[in-house]
Amino acid sequence: MSSPFPPAAVTTPVTTPVTDPITTTPVASVAALPGRADYPHFLAIATRWMDNDVYGHVNNVVYYSYFDTVINEYLIRAGGLDIHAGDAIGYCAESQCRYLAPLAFPETIEAGLRVAHLGKSSVRYEIALFRRGEAAPAAIGWFVHVFVGREGNRPTPIPPAIRACLQALRPEP
Repeated sequence: MSSPFPPAAVTTPVTTPVTDPITTTPVASVAALPGRADYPHFLAIATRWMDNDVYGHVNNVVYYSYFDTVINEYLIRAGGLDIHAGDAIGYCAESQCRYLAPLAFPETIEAGLRVAHLGKSSVRYEIALFRRGEAAPAAIGWFVHVFVGREGNRPTPIPPAIRACLQALRPEP
């Protein structure tokens, strides 16, 4: 599935400074951050007023909801995931987020999605959150789904239609 967003000016991995979120002084440089071209699927997500915390930016826990949203939107639309009655459901077994720049309401985030590992019953996604039109991500992370049978909650093979849509998000060799 191709991205509905045009590639930003820099679509290869970028080097971006990392700043202390409180003092805004540079603390490091992160080489080879993924760029937009590294993600085959994008979803625009509007921030909401309630996403901001008392510091005026999106609270850290909300980033995980953005990850969950881009993943499940893709699985439902491209893979036919039936969240209400399907035999297999995906549980989050692990997730991680690295915050690189603050986001805030009223921005629109462009969430990029790719598959880093596809197992028999599990998948590891990699996600990047970009400000609309920016080349460097504001956050990067991963999310591991383990597919289980709705009845019994035991690991089960990823259903064929879902496996096919996930295969489309893997990098080409």
